[in-house]
Amino acid sequence: MRTDSPQTIYRKDYTPPSFLVDSVELGFDLDPARTIVASRIRMRHNPASSSRSIELHGEHIELVQVRLNGKVLKPSQYKLTASTLTIPKAPDEVELDIETILAPQDNTSLSGLYVSNHNFFTQCEAEGFRRITFFPDRPDVMARYTVMLRADKAKYPVLLSNGNLIEEGDLGDGRHYAKWEDPFKKPSYLFALVAAKLVCQEEHFKLADGRTVLLQVWVEEGNLDKTDYAMQSLKNSIRWDEERFGLELDLDRFMIVAVGDFNMGAMENKGLNIFNTKYVLANPRVATDVDYAGIEAVVGHEYFHNWTGNRVTCRDWFQLSLKEGLTVFRDQEFSADMIGTDTGRAVTRIDQVRTLRQAQFPEDAGPMAHPVRPDSFVEINNFYTVTIYEKGAEVVRMYQTLVGREGFRKGMDLYFARHDEQAVQCDDFRAAMADANDRDFQQFERWYSQAGTPVVKAASQYDAAAQTFTLTLSQSCPATPGQPQKLPFHIPVTVGLLGADGCDLSLIVDGVAAETNSVVLELTQAEQTFVFAQVKEAPVPSLLRDFSAPVVLQYDYSDAQLLHLFRHDSDPVNRWEAGQRLAMARLLKLTAAHAAGETLSLDDTFIEAQRALLADDTLDAAFRELALILPSETIIAEQLAQVDPHAIHAARQFMRRTIAEALKPELLAQYHANLTPGDYSPDALSAGKRALKNLALAYLLVAPGKEELALAQQQFDSAGNMTDRAAALVALIHSGDEAAAQAALADFYRDFSGEALVVDKWFAMQAAAPTTDVAAVRQLMTHPAFTLKNPNRARSLIFSFANGNPSQFHTQDGSGYAFWAEQVIALDALNPQVAARLARSMDRWRRYAPALQEHMRRALERVAAKKNLSNDVMEVVSKALSN
Repeated sequence: MRTDSPQTIYRKDYTPPSFLVDSVELGFDLDPARTIVASRIRMRHNPASSSRSIELHGEHIELVQVRLNGKVLKPSQYKLTASTLTIPKAPDEVELDIETILAPQDNTSLSGLYVSNHNFFTQCEAEGFRRITFFPDRPDVMARYTVMLRADKAKYPVLLSNGNLIEEGDLGDGRHYAKWEDPFKKPSYLFALVAAKLVCQEEHFKLADGRTVLLQVWVEEGNLDKTDYAMQSLKNSIRWDEERFGLELDLDRFMIVAVGDFNMGAMENKGLNIFNTKYVLANPRVATDVDYAGIEAVVGHEYFHNWTGNRVTCRDWFQLSLKEGLTVFRDQEFSADMIGTDTGRAVTRIDQVRTLRQAQFPEDAGPMAHPVRPDSFVEINNFYTVTIYEKGAEVVRMYQTLVGREGFRKGMDLYFARHDEQAVQCDDFRAAMADANDRDFQQFERWYSQAGTPVVKAASQYDAAAQTFTLTLSQSCPATPGQPQKLPFHIPVTVGLLGADGCDLSLIVDGVAAETNSVVLELTQAEQTFVFAQVKEAPVPSLLRDFSAPVVLQYDYSDAQLLHLFRHDSDPVNRWEAGQRLAMARLLKLTAAHAAGETLSLDDTFIEAQRALLADDTLDAAFRELALILPSETIIAEQLAQVDPHAIHAARQFMRRTIAEALKPELLAQYHANLTPGDYSPDALSAGKRALKNLALAYLLVAPGKEELALAQQQFDSAGNMTDRAAALVALIHSGDEAAAQAALADFYRDFSGEALVVDKWFAMQAAAPTTDVAAVRQLMTHPAFTLKNPNRARSLIFSFANGNPSQFHTQDGSGYAFWAEQVIALDALNPQVAARLARSMDRWRRYAPALQEHMRRALERVAAKKNLSNDVMEVVSKALSN
């Protein structure tokens, strides 16, 4: 951890680097306890800078020697601090030779060069390269790299780095070497190396331009049977990017390496993507449908970074969404296209909307709220957030909504033509979209500079005599830290109108006939009115179709109107949305009734709507499953001025139980109708059928009889894939039958104790169960398979409890918060990035009931008072306490 005082970095203070780097040569003598790194950096003065000092970043490494243009520098000729090495008054042309020593085996932060299961790996984004050698570790310093790796051949037979393999051989002393060269300029955060005992699946793949490239997926021995899907996803990604955006793989080979200890999902290092095993390893025995979908998305995401992030990178870390938001949008489009049906695309879109509401909207309303392009930060690792990624993707999606798919492609083409091998800003992407489509996107910039979730209010009036439907839209945005006042956004609002028969009406808006059954209205003012002509009956408006902007929509729908949309809307996203609104209205009433001690009841209208949807076999199973999932406890909490987690939990459980009891015959029928006999396949149709079947099982086990318990036990015992086995286990855990749950948990662990990712599931299932209290989590932490040092394992138990089990985490005595404080402090000593993520669980503490607030405040203060707290955690807890 850093020993210098935390400093706030501001975007407005950006200055160009004083020296540019043309080439970097790195030599590694790899040893877990004492790795020696030699670097040769060829630099030249940057004409855009007035400074003559060379500032290099370095942390947690030992400086052995510095030579400038062949001469050894004395300590008096440079300044060394805990985080920088500064050489004053440097000449125009510089060749720096630097030697450093580090101990990868002691690097529990998993940033920089570290050891995992006796193998070497790196993670250099955002600022990990400075833990390897002294360097201007900033994304706007791009250079070409040549890397020499030397290591014990028996222990580390595989030596990998970025780019293309130039040379390899034996050194004659039991060691061997490999020399790699990356032909493209890159910033230091994209550097990577792997030295390990690994095996690989490899294929030669023909690109659209006729070249043949080598694709490799590297894993530890024993996992080779779990690489097929990752390889197929990689090939699909390459082909899709060629066809959709005309972008080709620019190297002779592309490598994916899986590691069990990793802070993130994966990393897009040029040509050498390093992945968390969670997003590589899969076969039917150990991976669920959700795991397969995650692998496809993340493999696609990291490959797509080869252009949106690597070939064109960000000037500074404030521009992080330039690469991440854009690449999330690209992987979302890829996943939707892989399904290939309109409903399939809608299902992926609904999942994206759920993520926004579950995680991003609360972030926008909390103390860590920040714009898509932040203005300041203390620790950049804290800004790898859902705002940067998912909201950033929504901003990119709005460009496509406004200019169309063809126009978006034109903007992308211009972006690459202008900025290949450059480090640029979000404004450069916006300019490319505007110029390619002859559009004015000046106001659209506010999506980058203003934090918070805009609220769009809609009001309408139908004039039967004039046959006009008038829609008035207004917008506002709540205050966020540092931004009390907001200017109007440029918001695309996609609208359709439904007639009494449920069909879409033709649209003439402000005198212009729409070509389709939806029209994009552009809301740019505080309030605007749009007039639809030749509307021959009072319509039901379908507003914000396909969730065309990341906003909160307020419209005074009646139950009858929502039911009409729920049954008929041609836009599946809004059809789902109508059902969510119906459910939310009832959940909020039930929550208030429980808090007041009143008797709970659920109306027949809602039950019958659920019954009709469940039995509608004309709808895809995947859509029905999503439409039948009630809003989560977190999303319900966001609707309340003061949060009572126990009342929310009781209300939602009551609704689930009522639905289960009323629809038992239909649930059983759908369970049997959606069985998927035969060999497992992760295709969308099969996955959707399993999802609906397992949702039916979950409902049947809310208050089960012997028959329902036997059904779940039979599925658990006979399941031929992890999706069905895990779903049956979760149903048993939540059934209330402690004996059945414990027996199944014991069987599950016995069968999969050697599969780390499945053991993660085993911990997570228990942590999220409403019957698991703080004492039970503490007991699970004593299990031999648990360790805080592995981020996946820590997330599976501690994060799942803090973020996925609100009724037990928010226990009235505050013991959940005390446990949280202990774990944040313990994790901070090992891995500040992971600790800061856990610290975010208390962002919204001021919205809870006063008694809970007091316990939460004490827990936050306990963490804040810890000596030598990392910048990562200090930034999070200090903002929570001060806001």
